[in-house]
Amino acid sequence: MVLKQRPGGSVVNRLPAGRTALRRAGLPGLLLLILLMLAFPAGCAAEKQQTITVFSGSVARLAMEDAAGTFETKTGIKVYLNFSGSGTMLSQMKLSRSGDLYVPASPDYMRLAERDGVIEPGSEKRLAYLVPAILVQRGNPRNIQTLSDLAGPGIQVAIADPESVTIGLYAYEILVYNNLLPEVGGNIVTYGESYGKVVSLVALKIVDAAIGWSIAALWQPDTIEVVYLKPEQVPRLSYLSAAISTFARDRESSQRFLDFLASPEGQEIFRRRGYITAEGEARKFAPGAEIGGEYRLPESYRPVVK
Repeated sequence: MVLKQRPGGSVVNRLPAGRTALRRAGLPGLLLLILLMLAFPAGCAAEKQQTITVFSGSVARLAMEDAAGTFETKTGIKVYLNFSGSGTMLSQMKLSRSGDLYVPASPDYMRLAERDGVIEPGSEKRLAYLVPAILVQRGNPRNIQTLSDLAGPGIQVAIADPESVTIGLYAYEILVYNNLLPEVGGNIVTYGESYGKVVSLVALKIVDAAIGWSIAALWQPDTIEVVYLKPEQVPRLSYLSAAISTFARDRESSQRFLDFLASPEGQEIFRRRGYITAEGEARKFAPGAEIGGEYRLPESYRPVVK
């Protein structure tokens, strides 16, 4: 503040220009300025938070949710997760041209993503192995013991949609491989648009059985049991893997999360949630089965469910 002597002895207070403006604005203006000063730093801080988006097959949900939370705590990087069928997730990425990581439930869709230019070649890392099996209601009231039992009179069966969900593709392949598609196909009453939906159909007793991944018994142990296929009935075992998307906006943060998933700490999260992380352990269920590979629906394919 500047004090200036007037002729005659009086003193004039001269405020700097900014303070004069505040005095003229009055109390409402002062409050508005304070609010703006408080708001802008907070907004800037929020804008600086790093975020990545993951498109994942729903079978990975339990481990991915845990891993994303742990990763955010360690790094401050927020991970947004989207879950559905692997094919559905791939279609959404291509349509929106977005997503930092792709995590399908089989190499079939990873190879498709690679051919479509959606993932960066060489960025893929395996995370866990998946074993196909028959899912039945707790207590197995229909006494389903083998794959051929799914063709029994009155047995209602569900599979995931073979055109968009990994386990649906595997289910169709298994039935073809074992020459059971015509017999079991007549008992397939519904398709699930994701693996989670297929599990729910059994858990809610809407169907008697479904072909799914064995890990479902750990998801809902009070409502679901697993009947393993005979080793010779399994043409392929699958695996979860992750790769960086060509649409990634934050390549560095995406790589950090991918590395975390494949790290000992990340792999322990998968094991704690019941996933198989060692190839040798997965092979115990079907020693002669191929690991990975790719299966394509025949040109003559028609939906089993009318």
